[in-house]
Amino acid sequence: MQHTITPDGVRIAYQVQGAGAPLVLLAGQANNHQWWDGVREDFHADRSTLTLDYRGTGESDKPDRPYSTEVFAQDVIAVLDELGVDRADVYGTSMGGRVAQQLAARHPHRVRALVLGCTSPGGQHGVERDNDVRRSLVQTQPGAARQALLDLMYTPAWLATHPGPYRTLGDPAMPAYAQRRHLAASNQHDAWHLLPGISAPTLVVHGSDDLLNPAANAPLLASRIPGARLHMIPGARHAYFEEFRAVASPLVLDFLTTLPHQ
Repeated sequence: MQHTITPDGVRIAYQVQGAGAPLVLLAGQANNHQWWDGVREDFHADRSTLTLDYRGTGESDKPDRPYSTEVFAQDVIAVLDELGVDRADVYGTSMGGRVAQQLAARHPHRVRALVLGCTSPGGQHGVERDNDVRRSLVQTQPGAARQALLDLMYTPAWLATHPGPYRTLGDPAMPAYAQRRHLAASNQHDAWHLLPGISAPTLVVHGSDDLLNPAANAPLLASRIPGARLHMIPGARHAYFEEFRAVASPLVLDFLTTLPHQ
């Protein structure tokens, strides 16, 4: 565990594993780097992985002031600067995909290649989850909302054979105010006008059965980003990268390794 200080004075924790060309892995809303536990080693054959704890999560500072996906992207830049990394491949899932959009659009010289997983452009053009899904996530019965989130993340077959621990349900140590700040950052994301300016080669990946971040967002992103490729994983829900890692990780690696060096 290492730390850097951002230009606005926030201490950000980051983690580097493996060796080789850097791949930045960005987690979902209100989650720390453990979102990628059990998956990141899939990329260590010929590259290193870099994760961070977003401000408000993990070992990073948790200031009670507005967060945004653009601010999170600036935090990633601070970590790259600390490590002396000029350019990296970036793979963001869920809210991490929104952060990755900001990175690639606003800091194009820092992103060699981009993978956007189970994410959305946000704003009026993004496809929102339906009201039934929203209601399921705010149930008050003990454990009901958690079970609803599990069902949105994973298929019943996977849950039946994987009793946990689950690392994609949020950082349990986050203060309530930081959870609200993360929710606001994700909800306020709108990169629609930025997407046509993304110049990095881009792969968009999504589970066909994702209701948490509706699968209809994937072709929207792919059609908006010049030259982007689209891959839907049949039967996968929101945490496709974990449950369907045998498909998803090689797909991402193949995309990254077959690109010409730039």
